[in-house]
Amino acid sequence: MSKAPRTDTQPPAQHGADSHDLIRVHGARENNLKDVSIEIPKRRLTVFTGVSGSGKSSLVFNTIAAESQRLINETYSAFVQGFMPTLARPEVDVLDGLTTVITVDQQRMGADPRSTVGTATDANAMLRILFSRLGTPHIGPPSAYAFNVPSVRASGAITVERGARKAVKATFNRTGGMCPRCEGRGAVSDIDLDQLYDDSKSLADGAITVPGYKAGGWNYRLYSESGFYDPQKPIREYTEKELHDFLHHEPVRMKIAGINMTYEGLIPRIQKSMLAKDREGMQPHVREFVDRAVTFTTCPECEGTRLSEGARASKIGRISVADACAMEIRDLAAWVRGLDEPSVAPLLASLQQTLDSFVEIGLGYLSLDRASGTLSGGEAQRVKMIRHLGSALTDVTYVFDEPTAGLHPHDIQRMNELLLRLRDKGNTVLVVEHKPEVIAIADHVVDLGPGAGTAGGAVCFEGTVDELRAADTVTGRHLDDRAGLKESVRKPAGALEIRGATANNLRDVDVDIPLGVLTVVTGVAGSGKSSLLHGSLPKQAGAAGAGVVSVDQAPIRGSRRSNPATYSGLLEPIRKAFAKANGVKPALFSANSEGACPTCNGAGVVYTDLAMMAGVASTCEECAGKRFDASVLEYRLGGRDISEVLAMSVAEAEEFFGAGEAHTPAAHRILSRLSDVGLGYLTIGQPLTTLSGGERQRLKLAARMAEKGGVYVLDEPTNGLHLADVEQLLGLLDRLVDSGKSVVVIEHHQAVMAHADWIVDLGPGAGHDGGRIVFEGTPADLVADRSTLTGEHLAAYVGT
Repeated sequence: MSKAPRTDTQPPAQHGADSHDLIRVHGARENNLKDVSIEIPKRRLTVFTGVSGSGKSSLVFNTIAAESQRLINETYSAFVQGFMPTLARPEVDVLDGLTTVITVDQQRMGADPRSTVGTATDANAMLRILFSRLGTPHIGPPSAYAFNVPSVRASGAITVERGARKAVKATFNRTGGMCPRCEGRGAVSDIDLDQLYDDSKSLADGAITVPGYKAGGWNYRLYSESGFYDPQKPIREYTEKELHDFLHHEPVRMKIAGINMTYEGLIPRIQKSMLAKDREGMQPHVREFVDRAVTFTTCPECEGTRLSEGARASKIGRISVADACAMEIRDLAAWVRGLDEPSVAPLLASLQQTLDSFVEIGLGYLSLDRASGTLSGGEAQRVKMIRHLGSALTDVTYVFDEPTAGLHPHDIQRMNELLLRLRDKGNTVLVVEHKPEVIAIADHVVDLGPGAGTAGGAVCFEGTVDELRAADTVTGRHLDDRAGLKESVRKPAGALEIRGATANNLRDVDVDIPLGVLTVVTGVAGSGKSSLLHGSLPKQAGAAGAGVVSVDQAPIRGSRRSNPATYSGLLEPIRKAFAKANGVKPALFSANSEGACPTCNGAGVVYTDLAMMAGVASTCEECAGKRFDASVLEYRLGGRDISEVLAMSVAEAEEFFGAGEAHTPAAHRILSRLSDVGLGYLTIGQPLTTLSGGERQRLKLAARMAEKGGVYVLDEPTNGLHLADVEQLLGLLDRLVDSGKSVVVIEHHQAVMAHADWIVDLGPGAGHDGGRIVFEGTPADLVADRSTLTGEHLAAYVGT
């Protein structure tokens, strides 16, 4: 078949389908966005930058990604939509040119004890199939190698209602891989009875010391009035049966003071009410009790592998499924590559591709049995990337939230290559990022600001990276900032000696952490930094009598009712000040207590469930979104009611409570700490759910600064910080050290390294290639030495 030659010289007309090359956003008003209108090129890499709180996440996640997800959900049947979360339409006039959005965020993976890196990806599933085909002795189907599946055996009779009915004997067997002792958790718990009760006292004297079991309360009355033992007798004088009834009795219904209640032993009751919960979701006083009363030890039956004896005995060569899951993924990939079995060749190829993706993305040092709840935010995000790297999908929009979080400068180049690879497959890649190394590879840059909170929410710049450098925006001015090395460093006032540290991949590490100075612990991701500081330092500091205040990357837990005032403890002195000034109870000034608006119960909005359509949240008409009952708003302090105070920014509230009629020293101290960490623009009554990741971390830092402790351990405090904010953070770290504290920071940011008094560099690689101290000394010595990856990157950063 031949084509006729073209006789004209006109270029071919563009096909109509090829004209949709932009994502158009007009009139976006989500959170602090101020009627933002913007056009984003498709099949390009666009980086969104700007100071923390400027509106990046509001535009990318809460507007573009949220609307794409809502529209996709609407394509499902009404029946299916009934089982899905209802999503409200974002506050935006026009959203045009959207494609399917895949969000790869930094949300921590669930902390379920049975969730691992292997179960969070397809790796474990493929490994189980592999062992069910090739493992000897053969023990059963893939479920026989799954630690989440218990073995079940049952027998009985069933009646088939067909014609003449008759009973048929039936048996059922399912072979699972779960260790029966620890139920697939890998650890067993032991409760210290001395922390549950004082056996020298009777129940009448308040013997139970568990939080929530205050004498006179319903939990307490359940035991003191159960009738199984004498409440006047000291617990140490109980008979064996009385002690069993007190601690281990099976559930039984009974009446206490005329109310039907279920009685069961204290230990199973505590296990169900406290130990079954995620530790991070517990209230602080309950978490403290659990840490004190419960010890978790490796399961003696499965030795922490979570698997049954049969699953551990079935092997391919000399390797069991437990051995395979315990290997570093790069070693496991090499082992799988060495298997030559044509009957499972497609399975081996898929498993090989998944494992190679782990290595390629810089996570080869992990193992498949690593609990997913122990991954950092950056590691969790990269694990989520695994399934997308080999995907056949194109023309989708990938949205990333600071993908370089937790990455050493050496690893950022690899991440950049992955982002570009996704783009080059024909996808639109949107990245929220502060790192200059990532901004440098962007095809298009959108800079939001100019400030944070109410001072932000506008597009300050759109264009190329070179044009950004010349632009007069906060990001443009700071893009090429470089912190210099200190001319002189502080002298340590002693040291914490860590000897023989072996947690995780640490190799019998001996190191002295100097006191009274700013110490930065660095090294590539997976080199052992967190293992050293979180595993060994608190123990050593405690022995030396120095309290440790640790601010890690764990997310803040809180509902839409939680806000900076409640989280930081600020609301308590504010309520007391209002109560004292007006001669009423403090409870009136809590929207979660007596002062709440009766119509919306203190939420400020009324949620209407529209069955199969998206639910609607509308401002409460009774309180106009103020959350309080009208009578409460009549009480004033310094001329302001409680709703007006909660609508203040931190800076306004700091001035308000600092002097005059509203002078409240306790509130002013908390507000000063919030200002110190750069949150002066934040509204104190703003829901925690609307804060960015960087804002939440700094809020946590401000709250922990009130704790008494001589050693502060900070885990990547620059995470989520704009280039312009890093300087303020360095000032805060200096103030902490100058006030007599010892500050130890896990950090990859070269500005923090250059500002340190002392650097401890771990490596040289990750996993079993790391776990050693490769350098100790001043930043200037590290730059001069250039013997490590960190030294090379720091030298390039400071320009020497």
